[in-house]
Formats: sequence, structure tokens, C-alpha cells
Amino acid sequence: MNAKRVEEIANAVLYEGYMLYPYRASSVKNRQRWNFGVVYPKNYGDVQRTIDPWLTHTECLVLGNPKTEMEIKVRFLQAISRTLGELEQPIARLPEYGEPLFRPIGSLRVGEQLLQTWQEATERSVIVSVGNVDALVAGPMEQSFSQRARRDLEPVRDAENRITGLIVRTQEAIEGKIRISAVPVSEDVYRVRVTVANESNIAGAEMPSRDLALLQSLISAHSILHVTDGEFASLLETPQELREAAAECRNVGTWPVLVGDDGDRDAMLSSPIILYDYPQIAPESAGDLFDGTEIDEILALRILTLTEDEKREMREGDERARQVLERTEALPAEQFAKLHGTLRGLRPGSGDRG
Repeated sequence: MNAKRVEEIANAVLYEGYMLYPYRASSVKNRQRWNFGVVYPKNYGDVQRTIDPWLTHTECLVLGNPKTEMEIKVRFLQAISRTLGELEQPIARLPEYGEPLFRPIGSLRVGEQLLQTWQEATERSVIVSVGNVDALVAGPMEQSFSQRARRDLEPVRDAENRITGLIVRTQEAIEGKIRISAVPVSEDVYRVRVTVANESNIAGAEMPSRDLALLQSLISAHSILHVTDGEFASLLETPQELREAAAECRNVGTWPVLVGDDGDRDAMLSSPIILYDYPQIAPESAGDLFDGTEIDEILALRILTLTEDEKREMREGDERARQVLERTEALPAEQFAKLHGTLRGLRPGSGDRG
């Protein structure tokens, strides 16, 4: 498995929606974030029915033998609410216990920097090591995971080093479960299922809002499946003898594709967005733009047309957004030219040509 190539694609999937252009809080487009791969808390998903699911299913075919082993890595973002507060009175340091009195505000200027209420995210991953595939046939494997609730205060100081404001980051609890099972479909061929369930429940809300639900959701959730002493079958270009078995695979909320170098069959990415086998970031790309498998020229041009105020907001809103902006503004003309007009995957035409 080409781990670097798999990671590049997985990261593009992970940050789709969170970092999608135009990378700033005031954009109307980003008022509703997290458009892809959201696995909602169970009680929210139950209320919304199939519109907002609380679990995903991945099914794929593994060609193996008694020594074939698997590893499943489930990755997602966890949203963190970032709010701002203004203290009633400046203080020298935060109290050892409790919180100082403050009032919530939408934005806070610190010197040249403007802080805004928005959402942040942190990466989460859960790894499940499966013994051999035959063991899954005997019985499914389950692994629970959780993230505890927490609340952190970051002091904001004025020119005299007094604390006049706060950045309040709130993280809600998450409870989930990964279930892996397998059934034999023919000799040395198995249909493997990976279910990722968000078993969190939003307390005290009969009809919780989407914003509340997102704080306990698995965002941009996807799985990386790796097999040792075996291989996966493509569900897009399936060998003739496996097509009937492939047609029986049911995927809900995700779609598995082969990843790595062309021809590799030891890794699959089960993605919440539609991809093809062996997706890759274009080699001309100067860095992550977090838009699927990148449309660098269009995004770079749009970034360069932002106003100075919009660029300032992008720079101050998120560290990854700042890096995108600085890298794009520093892109040399010759590198920018390489983003335009590249053709790949051409095949010889059939028939005679006059």
C-alpha cells in the first residue's frame, strides 16, 4: 500500500465541506457546513429517518485464505463550538476553579486580529485490527469508541497583558461502535461488511436542531480498509467471475474504491463522496485545497479575487485556511501555468483514420 497516496486522498475527503472554498465564516455558502459524510447521533437520525442517517454500511469483496488479515481505520472530524466572551472586568489570570463572568459576543478584535464565533474541528480515528477473515465468518467483531465532553477557555489579553476576553471551545460527548462481519460467497472469496454507528444521544431535546446534532456527529466519516495476504476486488471494474457477488454488495452512505498505486489491491477507501478506483491528487497541485481531488486552478483564481477584508477573515479564521491563502498568493507564475490544460488518461482511438 502506498501510504502517502492513500493519506492524501483520505485527507481531501476528510476536509471536504469543512474547508471547502471560500474558507471563511461570513460566506453564505458556509453557513451550513459539513455537507458530506455526516453520521448523526442516533436519536437525531431516528427523528429525521433516512434524510440524516446515524450509521453507514460498507460492503466489499476480499479474495483471501486462512492467513488473510484485515485492519480497518475509521476517520472523522469532531466539531468544536468556538464562541467568544467579553469579561465584565479585566483580570490578571484565570481563576483556578470555575469561570470568570463574561457575556457572549459574536466577534472580538485583538490588535490587528478579528476573532469570530464559528466552529472548529479536530481529527479522530479508530483502528480495528481483525485477526483473519475466517474468524469474522465465525462471528462479527465489534469495537466501541467514545470522546468525552470538555470545555476549554483560552484567555484573550489586551495591550497591557490583562485578560479582557475569552475564546470558549466546547466539545460534546460522542459514543460510537464499529461492527465488522464477513460471509463466504465462494471458495476464498468473502463479502466483508463494516458498519459505523453513532450511538450518541442528544439529551434534553425532543427535536434537536441540526447545529446541536453536528456537535455530536461523525463528520466526513470514512474508512480505510487494508488487507494482508489477500486482495480486494474492484466494485467498478469487477472481474467477470465476481460480478454476481459484487452486485450483492450493499453500500449505504459510503462507497469503497481501490486506493494506492495503480494495480494495488491491498487497500480500499470507503468514501462518502463518489470516487473512482485509484484517485489521486494532481501532481501539479501545490498543496491541499480540500476540495475532493482538487480543481486547483479554479479555486486558486477564486482565492486571488477575494477582497482584502475577505482574505483577512480567511487568514484569521482557521490555521489551515491561512496556509491555503499564503500558499496561493505565493504561487509563482510558472507553477500556476502548470495547473491549466493538463490531459490524462488518453487512450488510442479505434479504427482507421484518414
